Amino acid sequence: MSTRTMEGETQPPSVPNSQGDHLRTDDKPRYDWVDITDEFMSSASELQMGELLHDTGFGLFEAMSAIEMMDPKMDAGMMCNQIQRKVLTFDLALESGAIKIKDLTIPELIGIMDTSLACLATWLEGHSLAQTVFTNLYLHNPYVIEDKCLKAFSILMLKLVDHIRDRVNRAGVFEEEDFQSMTYGFKMAADVTDTRATGMMKEVEDDLNRTLKMTRSKVGEERDAETEQEHERCNALFSRVKFFRLFFMTLLSFSKEKCEGIPQAQKLIGQLLELLPTIRDTICMGIQPDNKEVGKNDYPTILGFEPLVNQRLLPPTFPRYTVIRSREEALHHIEGLLYRLQIVTTVPELTTFHIIMEAFQEFSKSSPCVLSRSILQLTLLPLNKRVFGVHTMVDFLKDTIRNFIAPPVLSQKSALYNNAQAKQYVDAWFVQTVCPFTALVQITGHNRARQRDKWAHILEDLSALQEEADKVDACLHQILIKMEPNRQHIACLGNWVLYHTLQAMISYLLAGFELELYATYEYHYVYWYLYEMLFSWLINTLHRADNFLLENETMADSQQKGRSNKKNKKRKRIKTLNKEITLAQAGQQMFGGYYKAVMGFHLDGKMQQPEFQFDNEEVRYSHRFQPFTNVSTPPYIHYTQYKEMSDLKRYEPDATAINLYGASCKCFHQAKVLLESFHNPSDEVQAMIKVAKVNFVVMKILMGGHKQDSQDPPIFDFSIHPVYPTIKMV
Repeated sequence: MSTRTMEGETQPPSVPNSQGDHLRTDDKPRYDWVDITDEFMSSASELQMGELLHDTGFGLFEAMSAIEMMDPKMDAGMMCNQIQRKVLTFDLALESGAIKIKDLTIPELIGIMDTSLACLATWLEGHSLAQTVFTNLYLHNPYVIEDKCLKAFSILMLKLVDHIRDRVNRAGVFEEEDFQSMTYGFKMAADVTDTRATGMMKEVEDDLNRTLKMTRSKVGEERDAETEQEHERCNALFSRVKFFRLFFMTLLSFSKEKCEGIPQAQKLIGQLLELLPTIRDTICMGIQPDNKEVGKNDYPTILGFEPLVNQRLLPPTFPRYTVIRSREEALHHIEGLLYRLQIVTTVPELTTFHIIMEAFQEFSKSSPCVLSRSILQLTLLPLNKRVFGVHTMVDFLKDTIRNFIAPPVLSQKSALYNNAQAKQYVDAWFVQTVCPFTALVQITGHNRARQRDKWAHILEDLSALQEEADKVDACLHQILIKMEPNRQHIACLGNWVLYHTLQAMISYLLAGFELELYATYEYHYVYWYLYEMLFSWLINTLHRADNFLLENETMADSQQKGRSNKKNKKRKRIKTLNKEITLAQAGQQMFGGYYKAVMGFHLDGKMQQPEFQFDNEEVRYSHRFQPFTNVSTPPYIHYTQYKEMSDLKRYEPDATAINLYGASCKCFHQAKVLLESFHNPSDEVQAMIKVAKVNFVVMKILMGGHKQDSQDPPIFDFSIHPVYPTIKMV
């Protein structure tokens, strides 16, 4: 029994009576109400329509967040009073015979397991435990269950939920809309070890396996339909018991130190995927909810489930109706999770920070669930904060910089490598790099919508780190030229940080397209910033790193002419940067094509600028690029500078829409040529090639005067690629 109180309410002492109810020991009134209706209406009448009264202690935020307690429309706890039936707890349901704890049939066990899996999948999608997993009454007190199978399953479910909650909390890459970790005081079978929980399920599995062997048909034996059906049901239950046991063991494997459980996880995932078809084909064998009319806040359930049993545990918030996924949808969700976990098992094979960032961003594009994102993060950086539990982050970043730009201070062939003062400068700087670069990895673990805000926040840290890198580079350069006059150390460390700063800035702007934040009349300055500024700086940064690599290889060749494999190593490094350079050039050409196309549409009158009474283009421009003001390199381009730099008349006095369409056509063609140079293009590159081909054709047609008299605006279709749209003319 729970009591809701108002602020300022006093609770007199109470004592339990013979029935266990609490009785008050005094006759004082519990509330001291004051009627303010007339005073309130009189004050409110002085406000004009649309006016709001703001107080220092109660503003708009508090007004919108206010909850009127005991109001069925506002208080989630009052939902139980809106249904006709009585909501039973586990003990009450057991006393009344609504549930049973022994002699459960196989269809009942199958139905309970399938529904529990559906509740688990719903919880992983961001709903609360109270409204999903713990609507299963058997999980409230599994120790009193006498059925061996159901008891083992209930305990394993509690251990599974507790382990998932621990993994997600430790990774810390979730938001409120992603995951609800509150347990509402439920016990998670902490007194049962993981080994014992899986052992109980293995015992049940062995019993079912023996039953399967006994009921299996022999060669030439004819059995009745009932025996055959019993064998199929037993096999369906056996598959589920084995599936849940292996699923729990898979998650435990990922939590082992130094990625030692990865090989076992790969094997277990393969076994789980083999069990899924059997489970999917036998969903119909489990008991199904009754087809009866229920209220809008209720839904039909099966034996052992009560949707509203925990409703009063929820805080007084707006009622939130949780739609439990169907059993088929839950299996689809778990199947996707298993395939994503398969990808996670390949992460320890990644060798550098750049490759890891690329793989993590590619993983994020599939919008994975919070559990797979968390396991991915903990696989790379477990609790000891060492990469894969083995390498320190500093050593890992040093190897990455060596492969990217080969700075002399990190090269054993350089005299600077063993210089004590240089080593002190570098070690101190690398300590500062750990935090922001760890944050870069964590950003890729958040959901796609939240990533955009986090890209904006990380720019300030990267900018500060870049300033420090430039100072360290300058000091190292002064030391180096005294020992090796022919070598330099200018912009080595700083160039590497600049590369990641530009990648973060580009990711921030591209996220706006994916989240559909930009209006079409904003495209021109977003495309311009990507084309003229960010990708241009990125290409120059990569070329500078490529030149440093070549210089380092040339120096190594001159020092060790007898090394047999020096050419292969040089070719491999240059090839790696050439790939990044080609991708950056293709991206620049794509956005150059869009920018010139949009400007052509403006000159053609096909894209009109809206006239806002309280807004203008400068305000929108400043808002879109505001995070870039925290970055010193590359410098932020203010709106007035943008207008001067993008003025068509400054560069092409006779600029026309036809000329711009032609320039756009050339850009898309060049992008297509660059992308087609890859021997084994990824799915994203193939999508970009397809978009470039379509846009090339559209621009070619527009050059010929097609739709010249039409004022219909173009359509930007993002169905092929979330960032690079195909342009369509209506």
